Amino acid sequence: MNVMEVNEEAAKKRLRTENPEYRKWEEEHESLEQTLVTFEAHRYLTPEQEVERKRVQKLKLAAKDRMMEIVRRSRSGQA
Repeated sequence: MNVMEVNEEAAKKRLRTENPEYRKWEEEHESLEQTLVTFEAHRYLTPEQEVERKRVQKLKLAAKDRMMEIVRRSRSGQA
């Protein structure tokens, strides 16, 4: 791990305890990941399941984007 990754991990750890919004998005991201795992357990998906899988992937990405935005805001606020 380089210094930037270590700093980011430290910021995430701090945000987990101090920032309810970050914690909410992290929990949402994990929940969506578990939903995707259930889709991956199927050998084939119906067209409806495939649409739902894509929707969940997009929501998961949006949650990750929100988490990273909170990390960026917290770092800029400390600078």
